Amino acid sequence: MEVSAVTKFTGISAQKARLVVDEVRGKNAQDALVLLQFMPQSAAKVVAKTIKSALANATENFGLEAEDMYISKIVADQAPSRKWRRFGARGRFKPWIRRSSHITVILDERTASE
Repeated sequence: MEVSAVTKFTGISAQKARLVVDEVRGKNAQDALVLLQFMPQSAAKVVAKTIKSALANATENFGLEAEDMYISKIVADQAPSRKWRRFGARGRFKPWIRRSSHITVILDERTASE
């Protein structure tokens, strides 16, 4: 059974979040949380929060065991960007683009035969 969780409009660009997401894809959910705890990237906290939410959905809503869950699919998609203006020399302005992302986690149950 697949269980999902989505975190929308995170303050981290999708490119930076994908570096963290690629490390935990296919791993056991609890092992991934331990790995994310020691990663220095700021995206690791947001990804860990999303995985914890998906684990909570699995245990509370569907009665599944947390030890059996693994990350079957995890993606970091681009979200809308905010554009700021920073004023530069000679009346010009320099655009700052504040990127954000949506992080989606889908957990699946790994049975003993797998």
